[in-house]
Amino acid sequence: MTLTVTPPSTDPRAVLRAGLWMLGAVVSFSSMAVAGRAVSFELDTFEIMMYRSIVGFVLVICVARLTGHARSITTRSPGLHLIRNLSHFTGQNLWFYAITMIPLAQVFALEFTSPLWVLVLSPLILGERLTRVRALAAVIGFTGILIVARPSPDTINAGTLAAAAAAIGFAGSILATKRLTRTETLTCILFWMTLTQIVFGLICAGIDGDIALPSRASAPWLIVIGCAGLMAHVCLTTALSIAPATVITPVDFLRLPLIAVIGLMVYGEAIDAFTLIGAAVIFGANYLNLWHETRKRY
Repeated sequence: MTLTVTPPSTDPRAVLRAGLWMLGAVVSFSSMAVAGRAVSFELDTFEIMMYRSIVGFVLVICVARLTGHARSITTRSPGLHLIRNLSHFTGQNLWFYAITMIPLAQVFALEFTSPLWVLVLSPLILGERLTRVRALAAVIGFTGILIVARPSPDTINAGTLAAAAAAIGFAGSILATKRLTRTETLTCILFWMTLTQIVFGLICAGIDGDIALPSRASAPWLIVIGCAGLMAHVCLTTALSIAPATVITPVDFLRLPLIAVIGLMVYGEAIDAFTLIGAAVIFGANYLNLWHETRKRY
């Protein structure tokens, strides 16, 4: 789990590798949504995050020791780790709440405003260049999201507000992760993520003096959440270390059509024409962005 720290590249081969890693993140995040909804009837979001982080922490420690990468865990960026994990913890709790309140496709659609925050803030925070094509891809993708979500006064509720706010938290996490990949290994980033979020989860879940224990039925789902959540961050962090955030983040849009199909098959959440049209627009935005970055011959 050692991450070789190299400057992000827009070389076509690097962009394609980063895109494949992002596809792994897409599958992992989708799996986590299904598992999160399965345990939401028994555990609150803070408890889910606490157990998820415990599973992830055990996995990180075991893999780090088995591969000899435990020495790469440092304490040289405490402030940045804290900002990253606080942003992620907040966003993830809001996300887990949202998936219990509104259809999965709508949650993911609203969550996908986070790449827009990344595209806008990356030039200011990371020093990355916002090209016209990248900006156009973001605008097209956001248009597709609006087609799917169709926000209006009638659709605004606690679930939609939570999903929209979660996107801001995820954007902050992505930007902080990008900064950390310049100096820290993947093992180090994941170690501090899981450890600090165990602490956050214990504090928030135990503030009322009652932390529920998972049942036999929920335990396997919590393991899925922990493994999928950790794998998602492995994929995301690796992708961010290979290519600029403005290049690889829009690939995450592919989660929308995938989760729409899952919502239909597992929960009977109908896919209407607007969802299909919006998904097609989002796919077009992804294709435009990736085609522009990889159009040069190898």
